[in-house]
Amino acid sequence: MPYYVVVNPDSVFVVPRFDNGDTVLVRQWRNAWDESSWEVPAGTFNEGEEPLACAHRELGEETGLRAARLTSLGAVRGAAILVGRAHLYLAEDLTEAERSPETYEQDMEVARMPLQDAVAAALDGSIAHATSVTALLRAARALKLL
Repeated sequence: MPYYVVVNPDSVFVVPRFDNGDTVLVRQWRNAWDESSWEVPAGTFNEGEEPLACAHRELGEETGLRAARLTSLGAVRGAAILVGRAHLYLAEDLTEAERSPETYEQDMEVARMPLQDAVAAALDGSIAHATSVTALLRAARALKLL
């Protein structure tokens, strides 16, 4: 039986946290699942890009938010056939600016909600995207919400 390896780029997943305890999730279409998915802002590295720079860029592109402080929540791996790592961040001290989504992200929905509600959705299965679930739970633990 053949074994397959998918060489995918490293990525970042960012959990924004406003001073009042809100966060922002994005909803986008996932072709492999044939449905849309609520997720934390995320994206893949550009060539030569460092994780922190990618986190700042993706947060701004997808949400229009700028973070004065990004805290690493570690890195994880997805399915065992994937090469790339996912770097997780908590974004704080946020300011709002204009979104600058990629062309394929123009129909992306952006929703602000209490972080506690997003964590509950991760725990009850309403958010099914595994790396987003991990990022939300690590952020909640770092913030002593769990």
